Amino acid sequence: MKVHGSPMRSIWLAADGEAAEAIDQTRLPHALVTVRLATLDAAAHAIRSMQVRGAPLIGATAAYGVWLALRAEASDSALEHALTVLRGTRPTAVNLHWALDDMRTVLAPLPPPERVAAALQRAEAISDEDVAINRAIGAHGLKLLESAWERKGRQGRLEVLTHCNAGWLATVDFGTALSPIYQAHDAGIPVHVWVDETRPRNQGAQLTAWELGQHGVPHTVIADNVGGHLMQHGQVDLCIVGTDRTTAQGDVANKIGTYLKALAAKDTGVPFYVALPSPTIDWTLKDGVREIPIEQRDGTELSDVTGRLASGEVATVRITPEGSPAANYAFDVTPARLVTALITERGVCPASEAGLLSLFPERRGRGA
Repeated sequence: MKVHGSPMRSIWLAADGEAAEAIDQTRLPHALVTVRLATLDAAAHAIRSMQVRGAPLIGATAAYGVWLALRAEASDSALEHALTVLRGTRPTAVNLHWALDDMRTVLAPLPPPERVAAALQRAEAISDEDVAINRAIGAHGLKLLESAWERKGRQGRLEVLTHCNAGWLATVDFGTALSPIYQAHDAGIPVHVWVDETRPRNQGAQLTAWELGQHGVPHTVIADNVGGHLMQHGQVDLCIVGTDRTTAQGDVANKIGTYLKALAAKDTGVPFYVALPSPTIDWTLKDGVREIPIEQRDGTELSDVTGRLASGEVATVRITPEGSPAANYAFDVTPARLVTALITERGVCPASEAGLLSLFPERRGRGA
């Protein structure tokens, strides 16, 4: 997508071919800074500290991390060590595990001298495949936005609400939930996005708003609890969010607060769509509420807020009383019954096992 008018990805191979480079998302929106990932530990830290975040981007970064580890040593034990280290970085996003399993499948049968080149080739391919998947998600989602625009008589603005950041910063490029929005904007549909701030890390206010602004998409940042009010008063035509893990039956895990938006959308009759690349589907799970592991992060993400002072200095301040504990649940699960439809790279389907299998028939009979 565009940054200062020029195309840019969220992660790429460094010009010297010796490392990967990525946008440091912890520095946005106040500074556009890149971070150089030259070792396994650097890649793991980038994922764990959320310098890179978003399920697809986590998977791509992990793939580069395997390559970086094998550059130092390409033995069987080094490969397994790299996979173990990277698996431990974030628990909820299934793309991480998908990418690592994919790398093992490609690399384990090869003799060690061939692994480094193969690892880089596969990491690059995973990144390119993610871009193609997200472009296709956008094309399928665009049809839904076009239909909504027609239902409004092509009058006024098409009002879309999104939660967290599921744009190109959460992927390698295009994004998942924002991909249809970008394509609608580029097609001339007057789309306007209500951007949930998404406490406690403010991915909406800091990341979604930044990238929409860079691409020229009209948007308004709102407090997390405003969405239901807007829906009650007819100011939201549809909701689109992403997901970090989707069960075989269509339950979706996304950033904390998504479930409440889905409840409000159901009550007010607003369509609630979830955009997901197929690597986000965990075919081994059925009941998302019971089975998806929910990451609990450090309470300081809730008690402390980082922003820019009037002086221009970026500072972190505490907003809760000293001694008050903070519970920081990073995700929640929205049951399939609250999801209007799933948008994948193969098309749109009901949020159900039958719906997913209609698009991914190769999974049928494989224990889903």
